[in-house]
Amino acid sequence: MIFNSLIKPKKELTTLPETATINDALQVLEETGYRCVPILDPSGTIFRGNIYKLHIYRHKSRHGNMNLPVTVLLKNATKFISINDAFFKVFFTLKDLPYIAVLDSNNHFYGILTHTRLLRMLAKGWNVKTGSYVLTVTSDRDERGNLVESAKEISHFCSISNVISLDIPAPDRSPKVILFTLEAGVSAKTVDRIKKRLHRHGFTVAKIEDLHPTNFN
Repeated sequence: MIFNSLIKPKKELTTLPETATINDALQVLEETGYRCVPILDPSGTIFRGNIYKLHIYRHKSRHGNMNLPVTVLLKNATKFISINDAFFKVFFTLKDLPYIAVLDSNNHFYGILTHTRLLRMLAKGWNVKTGSYVLTVTSDRDERGNLVESAKEISHFCSISNVISLDIPAPDRSPKVILFTLEAGVSAKTVDRIKKRLHRHGFTVAKIEDLHPTNFN
């Protein structure tokens, strides 16, 4: 389910009815500076698609009729998600779009989820401001429990603020990657001790990133 705070609701958006002309859309896009805006049915409840400034400019450069309805240049008509969809579906549906339309439980247009808001949430989850170091830990062992075991070894020294596990498919069977964000206040000396302990237990610390390099420990 999408966090409601991530969605920009319809009342805060610039939208156009499907009865608007291409010229109307161009004026709105040039005034607002947006790349595209949602197109809705006359009732303002049904999402029809998006109109992009790029496609309008292309249409105009080819001497197209600017008084045609915006539906002529409609894009992304099937690109939408439900407010109740799982996060992973949301993430992968949005990846190639500036925003994705969000529908409520009645399939009515509820708002949009933008790339910017999603990335801001992920950055916050990374705990860049409150963490100290990010350790990139790998293991050549393809075993269950690697995440739990490596986290357990780190927890002997400090708390873990965030964990991301990546299983990147590759023909050479690259090792699994686990990114640990350590809590604030961890010293470089402690990080070195963590690195040595992980190594003794079969893990490799491939990279250590200091989130606050101006802070000397």
